[in-house]
Amino acid sequence: MNINNNIINFRQNLPAGCTLIAVSKTQPVEAIQEAYAAEQRVFGENKVQELVPKYEALPKDIQWHMIGHLQSNKVKYIAPFVHLIHGVDSVKLLEEINKQAGKAGRTLNCLLQVHIAEEETKFGFSPDEVIAFLSSAELTALTNIRILGLMGMATFTDNQEQVKREFGGLRALFQKLKASPLPPQVSMQELSMGMSGDYKLAIEQGSTMIRVGTAIFGSRQYPV
Repeated sequence: MNINNNIINFRQNLPAGCTLIAVSKTQPVEAIQEAYAAEQRVFGENKVQELVPKYEALPKDIQWHMIGHLQSNKVKYIAPFVHLIHGVDSVKLLEEINKQAGKAGRTLNCLLQVHIAEEETKFGFSPDEVIAFLSSAELTALTNIRILGLMGMATFTDNQEQVKREFGGLRALFQKLKASPLPPQVSMQELSMGMSGDYKLAIEQGSTMIRVGTAIFGSRQYPV
């Protein structure tokens, strides 16, 4: 797997305004360094226990994105440095992010995860819950967070029409919110959807961030 060539090919074929997040979960530091040498600066990790040591070992101009399910008790470990938290799936988690951001003297960027898949295993707000939360007093009290947009994961299926429909529904919600009056700490800039198996459909449906791992790095490197 030629990581350098894969990074270059992806970036050359991305539409303007769409960011490639190289998902480096389970990959060794050396693989990330190879992608870094190809001028990739945006990386995504699913687990805090992997993200923190990689942050410590690698150049500090990397933008680290937390893209997996984040537990409230782990927020404190990444609050000092994380660039964007994608999978914010509850008000409780957002409140903890706000608390830890304050302790770190930062304002943390977040995306609200919307449950769009026809699978119970996926996390996230319903569209109605997102709309209600964005006009709530609960949000107004969170002064150390900035909501930059939405994130979603489609159903893991070969049915491309279903995936397209799920991404299209999230895009419609994103556009509806973008056209609505929003609180000062909310700006609908980013729509994070699409992974190695469905990123092309996600781009067709207006994704501004694709989260790609195996198509860049090859199969995941699990410990023996």
